[in-house]
Formats: sequence, C-alpha cells, structure tokens
Amino acid sequence: MAERIKILLVDDHAMFRAGIRALIDVEDRLEVVGEASSGDEGVDKVRELKPDIVIMDLSMPGSNGLEATRRIAALQLKTSVLVLTVHAEEEYLVPVVEAGASGYLTKTSADTDLLEAIKVVARGQVFLPPKAATLLLRRYKDAEGDESAGLNDLSSREQEVLALTAEGFSSREIGQKLFISPKTVDTYRSRIMDKLGLSHRSELVRFALRVGLLKEV
Repeated sequence: MAERIKILLVDDHAMFRAGIRALIDVEDRLEVVGEASSGDEGVDKVRELKPDIVIMDLSMPGSNGLEATRRIAALQLKTSVLVLTVHAEEEYLVPVVEAGASGYLTKTSADTDLLEAIKVVARGQVFLPPKAATLLLRRYKDAEGDESAGLNDLSSREQEVLALTAEGFSSREIGQKLFISPKTVDTYRSRIMDKLGLSHRSELVRFALRVGLLKEV
C-alpha cells in the first residue's frame, strides 16, 4: 500500500479551507494533517508537521504566501509548495517559481485540477498552467545565460531529459518520448541535479529557462 500524502492547508479563509479539505478527503492516499490561516503560522506548522505538500494561498495577513514559500524552501525539508490563489498567472507566476514553489493553480481551477496537481507535485514534479512556458520565457529571454557552462556539462540526452522535465512531463511520459524506461529517466535526472548542484526539482525549471531550453509556445 502506497504511503499517504500529508498535506497542510494555508489560507486565511476557513470556509475555503473546508472546501479544499472536502475535495482532498475523497482520495484515500491524501491526508490533510493541519491548517494555518497566515504565512507565519504556515511556516511554523511546516516545521512541526513536516508535510509532503503545502497548499498555499498568496494574499494573507502578516507574512504573505510568497514570503512563506521562500521561508519554507529555505528550510530544506522534503516539503513542496503548491500555490493555490485567486491571482492570474500573469501577476505572480514568475515570483512564485523563483520563490521555490513546485506548482501554481488558480482557485477557479481547483475543482477540476487540484487533485491532479497534488499528485504531480507529490511525485517531485512541477505543476504549472499551460501558458507557463510563455510567461516564464518572457522573464528570462533577456538573461545573459551565465549558467551556459553548466549546460555544456550535460550530455545531449541529459539536456533532453532536463527540457522535458521542465515542461512538466512525468518520468513515464519522458521515457515514452525518448524510448527509455522511467527508471532510466530518474537516473538521468539525478545525474543532472548532481552536475548542476541543484537540490530540488523545481530548480530544474528555473535553470532550463535561464539557459534557453524551454521554447515559447
């Protein structure tokens, strides 16, 4: 039996937290282990409960969700942050990715996409909206590519795995595209992270953007 995915809800609206909890409770593998109504409380709860995933609102009193995401990432725990917000991607997607979040979802999509987003993030992958590549590319297209030397350290196959990972494909999907096994994909990904000195898969997205591996669609 697979281990349960432990989730912390961080949102200042109790009614909304109750609705999200109701969505999550229908899945046997998912378990809400705690709730918080502010960014500060959320960070404290992460230290205490060490959840697998934090579902994080952005607009809250005190320390907002963006700052709380940065602080959680700095803890270097095996906790991923999935941002769930009313704000459109154009407003906060880039800051959220740079803060270390592993996913971005608008609240209007929660009823259809939340459970899938949780499962994607729980696998160590990144869940982003369809327009993410275009929005993020605008942010990084003028960068000077200081990390191009790191890219040159990767083999062509490693660069393919990196690009597909950054685009949000699962290990199984990447394996199908490249005609290799999912386990081999995971091996390539671990090797890439070692070569680049990265500790979290969400960092692969930012690296891929900075060196131009993602293309506008």
